[in-house]
Amino acid sequence: MLAVCPRPLLLNLYLLLQDGEGVFRRTWGYVNHKFKVGNFEISLANLVIGIVVMMLALIISRSLRSLVERRMAARSNVDPGIQYTILRLTHYLVITLGILFSLKTAFNLDLTALAVVFTALSVGIGFGLQFIAGDIASGFILLFERPVRIGDFITIKGPDSMLIEGRVHSINLRTTIVMTNDHIAAIVPNSKLVNQNLLNWSYHERRSRISIPVGVAYDSDVELVTRTLLLAAEGIRHVVEKPKPSVQFLGFGDYSLDFRLLVWTSRRSVSTI
Repeated sequence: MLAVCPRPLLLNLYLLLQDGEGVFRRTWGYVNHKFKVGNFEISLANLVIGIVVMMLALIISRSLRSLVERRMAARSNVDPGIQYTILRLTHYLVITLGILFSLKTAFNLDLTALAVVFTALSVGIGFGLQFIAGDIASGFILLFERPVRIGDFITIKGPDSMLIEGRVHSINLRTTIVMTNDHIAAIVPNSKLVNQNLLNWSYHERRSRISIPVGVAYDSDVELVTRTLLLAAEGIRHVVEKPKPSVQFLGFGDYSLDFRLLVWTSRRSVSTI
């Protein structure tokens, strides 16, 4: 025997579907409703899509950088500085495109008008943020011209005219990180590396010099200190015989006689011996 649905039940189901469709249409209308903020027409849907585009750009940038890094790591003849430059420029390109497309999607911006706005902002940047803009421009100069590369051992003036010696760890958009032999990170504005004199001990050469400061008591035998330091440098892996290790007397410290041991290493990618 066939069961027959009562008419009220079918009618209720139909009305329920109609109500659900009406709720969906009203919700979709609210989400797509455009409201004006100044000269921009914004909707919730476009804002969500813009955020999704920006997140996708971040994911694509990370994945693309990992892919390029794996491909270049398989080639040992590629200079680490070139690898770093390619990875950085790839990241900046993808993020810039992601920002432009997310702004265009979220605020329905005309990219031509956006270029005019950036041109107008450049005047304000020139007056108010000139040092930051100079550091960013210097960062691109370092990446393209490459007077300082990742892994180079450099000497540069720091605060109070103190000399900072260390290995270049990373070149970022505004600053460069230099790791000293004491594993202290010196954060140097990129403009200082471009505009000021510096010593690059490993420029165009795989060898680099490492300076190791040593302090001893005032009543120490200077000749014994020198022999001990030179003996400590013998038989160390990656330390080359020519140029030979040497010891320099720097001066009288507050509580010690200050020396430094100078050794040359055949590896640019290590920060310590």
